[in-house]
Amino acid sequence: MNIKPLADRVLILPAKAEEKTVGGIIIPDTAKEKPLKGEVVAVGNGTKDEEMVLKVGDNVLYGKYSGTEIEVDDVKYLIMRQSDVLAVLG
Repeated sequence: MNIKPLADRVLILPAKAEEKTVGGIIIPDTAKEKPLKGEVVAVGNGTKDEEMVLKVGDNVLYGKYSGTEIEVDDVKYLIMRQSDVLAVLG
């Protein structure tokens, strides 16, 4: 993968949606709730007003409707502004 986010943007690999069954019925992918956490795989340099505090490898939480979904080599990523990230997980 050769994507370098610009300015205060980060590239995130979302965590996989958890398999859920209800009484033995498997819920299809389309009905699964999107995960709200993922791993930062690339970061921009920040801006003169906002320093980049996230780094590659951080596990983060983000808002439900944050970012833009992109697909590279059949892998789906989210690209979003650093300010759309809500928290870094321990």
